[in-house]
Formats: sequence, structure tokens, C-alpha cells
Amino acid sequence: MRARDLAVEYETVSVDSDALEAARLMAEHKLPGLLVLDERGEPKAILPASQMIKVLVPTYVLEDPTLAAVVDEKHADRLCQALIGRRVGECLPGKAAPPPIADPDDTALEVAALMAQVRSPVVAVVQKTKAGPGGRERGSGQLLGVITASHLLHELLATTGAPSTQ
Repeated sequence: MRARDLAVEYETVSVDSDALEAARLMAEHKLPGLLVLDERGEPKAILPASQMIKVLVPTYVLEDPTLAAVVDEKHADRLCQALIGRRVGECLPGKAAPPPIADPDDTALEVAALMAQVRSPVVAVVQKTKAGPGGRERGSGQLLGVITASHLLHELLATTGAPSTQ
């Protein structure tokens, strides 16, 4: 099984997308994270749902988690207001690592190793663009789709012949 066969369409956002809409997208589709594209439409970062939640938590609670117990539910229910007026790029960690990118010809094991190494729930599958004579690959490419950890696990389990619990 190759990465091109495992890749599926997946929700993406740009660095300039509205952060509140991105959070809604994650929540409505129960996504582990979003693939963030740069201005050219190329993969820039993975925004994990856990990072989006971190943006919602007030700094004073992050610094002293015991303070979370004293915030009443009325105020806790308004946490998502922290996203109003923000862009996705502002929600990325300070030193956001580039997203893990698999070549379409990578095997399932290569994708699994990449996913495990960088601890990402999502890997982008990108076909590198060939540049003129000589056929050298450029840094940019076409996004073919995404492989999520749960999808990869599902496919790997299917190939083992293990019975499903469903």
C-alpha cells in the first residue's frame, strides 16, 4: 500500500483563515487537527486540536493549572471568545514545525514511521513538481491528500486480517 492509495481528501485552512471557523471545522468533523496551507496553497503546518484548545485556555491557568478550579462555569463557557478576530496563523505554536510530508510512492510503513517520529496525527501527501529539463524536483508540489493516524491504523489492521469489533 502506497501513500497515494492511503491519501484522502481532508479539510484544510490557510494561515489567514478565521480561527473560530477553523475550530468549528475541527469540532463538527471531529478532526484531530487541520492542515494549514500557506499563501501559495502549500502545506505549512499541522494545527492539532489540542493546540487550538491551548489557545482557549487563559495564560494564567496555563501557568498555574490549579486556578482552573476557581473559574466558574459562566466564564468557562465563554472560552471560545478568545478566537474571535484571530487568524489561524496566530494559533500556531511559536516555532511551528513544517508538516510531515510523504511522497506518493512511500509505503504504509514509511508513512507510519514518519507519523511516529514527528508525533503528528496527520501527514500530507504531496507530489513534488518537476522543473523543466533535467527533471529536478522543486520544493513545491501538488497536495494529493492527507493520511490521518486513525485511517492508517484502520488500513493496517485490515491487512492483518484481524477481526473487526463492529
